[in-house]
Amino acid sequence: MFSVDLNADVGEGIGNESLILPYLSSCNIACGGHAGDGDSMRAVVHLAKEEGVLIGAHPSFPDKENFGREPMDISYAALYASLKHQVDNLIAILQEEQVGLHHIKPHGALYNLAAKDEKIATVIIELIKSYALSIKLYVPYKSVISGLAIKNSIQVVYEVFADRNYNNDLSLVSRKSKMAIIEDENEVFEHVYQMITKREVKVITGQNVSIIAETVCVHGDNIKAVELVKKLRRQLEKKGVLVT
Repeated sequence: MFSVDLNADVGEGIGNESLILPYLSSCNIACGGHAGDGDSMRAVVHLAKEEGVLIGAHPSFPDKENFGREPMDISYAALYASLKHQVDNLIAILQEEQVGLHHIKPHGALYNLAAKDEKIATVIIELIKSYALSIKLYVPYKSVISGLAIKNSIQVVYEVFADRNYNNDLSLVSRKSKMAIIEDENEVFEHVYQMITKREVKVITGQNVSIIAETVCVHGDNIKAVELVKKLRRQLEKKGVLVT
């Protein structure tokens, strides 16, 4: 019997939260860095609470112009201050709603850099350590940040992407490539099912590489996000994979 968490990035201005949240077990709420503000955070928190979906913070480089998807020239101190401000703003809303913060998942370029850059990863580790709460960290398997988190007694949850292709080193294929996105719903399922049950992923060179999938992300800004997550959950459960 296999089980997996199913998550999506939400509160990014797409407006599909009421349609996508019923199929998720956790979500990552944009908290003002690349997208979102107090109103959007409050609205999504309320919906997630109604659906019983675990809530995570989705902080990023403070760069709405590039949607947080480009590396930013910023000092580590300024980055830490920005991330702390973003997460604190979400926590304040969660306290109003009497809901806990389950996890933190960096967004976009910050997520990708932290997977290989120890200094960027350390900023995120220090951010989590600043909270007395037991907060989990969504990270890629075999990444720099996952190793640092484990050394600092932070619980990691290994994340994979349902709608993205992988390079041999388990980095995501650049969005600038035509091979970056998996659009066919059946291909998405096969991609995810292999990662969950066989603990391996077929990379763009055709090889199978070891990976661990504890949480699966469908990008909320994918134009087919609602259809993808609905069909993915239905197919997983049909195959006996519990979404929890």
